[in-house]
Formats: sequence, structure tokens, C-alpha cells
Amino acid sequence: MAEPNPWRLLSRREIYDNPWIHVDEDRVVNPGGGISLYGRIHFKNRAIGIIPLDGRGNTWLIGQYRYVPDAWSWEIPMGGSPEGEPILESARRELKEETGLSAASWTLLMRLHTSNSVTDEEGFVFVAEDLEEGEPEFEETEDLRIWKLPLADAVAMVISGEITDAISVAGLLRLALERASNQVGSGFK
Repeated sequence: MAEPNPWRLLSRREIYDNPWIHVDEDRVVNPGGGISLYGRIHFKNRAIGIIPLDGRGNTWLIGQYRYVPDAWSWEIPMGGSPEGEPILESARRELKEETGLSAASWTLLMRLHTSNSVTDEEGFVFVAEDLEEGEPEFEETEDLRIWKLPLADAVAMVISGEITDAISVAGLLRLALERASNQVGSGFK
């Protein structure tokens, strides 16, 4: 059962806007009845993560230096899905761009919110199977390393803290749990 919203918006002020995000500062009545300021980040794309799996239980990770945390990061292939573009179409494009892979079988593994205390960003993680290899098509902003490894090793990297990206952590752990119980999301062809 959905609970009623205990927050009440009094006013909204735009702070920042660019092609990817929009930031507002809201003046609200909080659940305790006090007046508060609340920062709100709207993402203009939905986050798309893909876990490619071959017939031998291997997956692919993407390594790159991430500007905001100022750190190297291993992640599942991922990118953005513009509003209005079907998420599966976005997933196919991102997998091809970052790994060169194409997949005949797609399964939606999960939907998630990346940090719902400050942002409305919605993410989707797919499993891509029946793979065909090709050449990656990196974007100008991407300097990526591609690593093929056993899925179990990627999951171990999550457990050890080597993979910290939230979408990668959630997707890899969910897939490992579902494979252990022989259940995986809903399929797309």
C-alpha cells in the first residue's frame, strides 16, 4: 500500500541546468512540520547497465578513469537512455559502443534508483546473451579498457570492494543471486 506524501512543496528555485542534469532548490514543509531546503537533481537520461554473458560464463567489464570521484573504476558496460528512447534500444547501443558486442537475447534484470535521497535518476540493468563480437565505437569522452573475465570473478570484485559503482554492484549481485536460484528477470528478443 502506498503511503501518503508527508512533504509539502512551498516553492522551487532553479539552480543549474545543462543537457544532462537539472538542479532545483525546494523550500518544503518536512514530515515534522518544519520548513526545510531540499536540493533536487533531475537526470535527463535514464541509466542503463548491461551484463554481457557468453556461453562459458564470461562477462565483460569496462575500466575508465571517472572524473567526479577522481578515481579509476571497473564497471559493467553502461550509459544513458534519453527520455523518449526505448531502454532496450539504448542498452543495445551502449553495449555495441563500449564493447563491440551485439546480443540476440536480452533480459531485463532489474530497475533501481541510484540515490533517491537527492536524485530522481532511474536505472535499468539488462543481461545480454547470444553474443556476437565486433569493434567498439567509443565516444569522444571515453578512454575505456575492455576486460573479459569469468562472471564469478566480477562478482568477487564486488565482494572485495574493487567494483564500487552502484549500478554495477547491484546488477552483478542480483544476477549472481538469481543464477544461484535459477531465476532471471523477464526476457526481450
